[in-house]
Amino acid sequence: MKPSESAQRLADMINKAIADGKVTNLEFDRIMMIADEDSHHDKEEKNLLAHLQELIACGTVKRVAE
Repeated sequence: MKPSESAQRLADMINKAIADGKVTNLEFDRIMMIADEDSHHDKEEKNLLAHLQELIACGTVKRVAE
């Protein structure tokens, strides 16, 4: 099954955060807006969000103000 358009945009934003080693509050809010825009989290979106949360929890990706 082909990933949804929102899942691809979500992956792009999360991969940017991983590459940067940080995610701003604004970027995090945009990630959540993309995930919620179709009112449905498919399996890929859930996995991407869980992966981001795990990276934030272990400190690999830092949440920063701006």
